[in-house]
Amino acid sequence: MKLGLLTAPFEDTSLMDVADWTAANGMSALEIACWPASGGEKRRYAGTSHIDVDGISKSQAGEIKSALADKGIEISGLGYYPNPLHEEQEHRDEVIGHLKKVITAAGLIEVPVVNTFVGGDRKLTVDENWERAEQIFPEIIAHARDNGVTLAFENCPMIFSNDEWPGGHNIAYSPRIWRRIFESWEGVGMNFDPSHLVLQMIDQTRFIREFGEKFVHVHAKDLMIDRDGLYERGILSAGMGWQVPRLCGLGDVDWGDFFSQLYRVGYDGPVIIEHEDRDFEGTDERIKRGFCLARDILAPYIK
Repeated sequence: MKLGLLTAPFEDTSLMDVADWTAANGMSALEIACWPASGGEKRRYAGTSHIDVDGISKSQAGEIKSALADKGIEISGLGYYPNPLHEEQEHRDEVIGHLKKVITAAGLIEVPVVNTFVGGDRKLTVDENWERAEQIFPEIIAHARDNGVTLAFENCPMIFSNDEWPGGHNIAYSPRIWRRIFESWEGVGMNFDPSHLVLQMIDQTRFIREFGEKFVHVHAKDLMIDRDGLYERGILSAGMGWQVPRLCGLGDVDWGDFFSQLYRVGYDGPVIIEHEDRDFEGTDERIKRGFCLARDILAPYIK
């Protein structure tokens, strides 16, 4: 395994500067955020563009890969997390078009994985969303395959704010849905984040044992259940007001079991720290402190 980080929090720092700091602090992999360079979707820890994939050439792609390799940094994947099943057709067309550009860029840079969301229309049922997904994703998956890239979906429900209520912005969150994905679509994988199991009260050990062979990328993010917030709002608030994203070791994920199960299923890929902890944001220095804290929790498990 290799330990690294998702570059999204460093929106005002160049990719090469992020890489220098990552290597100097004992990590060797980056998942590179690839939202549109022209702007667009802006939400917390989203919208960062560390590679402008629009029209990237083979020579530019080679220069990026070579420059990072010279710093001892491997690219674990390119990351772009939009909503391809959004209720508005214009929005869907826009984000799907950019997702295809990210996939093309990954092929040129020889990055094996592009991480994204299946998405979801919050006003539709899971089955209604699935009908839309079946129309949209076969072409995207074929595009990934043609470029030598595995499309990896994250297991996040994306139901943390009022504008995501009641159905969330990503249907790929539960074992039932993941079985449907893997039975229907060949050549896709999972970008696994254990924090999303805490929110849903899904057994981590059982989940990894069932789906671990499909993991092609792993996020390391923690989550703390605020019991007072849960008492006040109740579980039907779907995490709003009682789920608290934390850095590794500061929440309710069992990291010993996490790594034990990863080794047991034979996972030997990147483990990428995802930073969404409000206690360690506001400046780059605070963000860096957070990444180092998570590094120190995870590093003893990496061999």
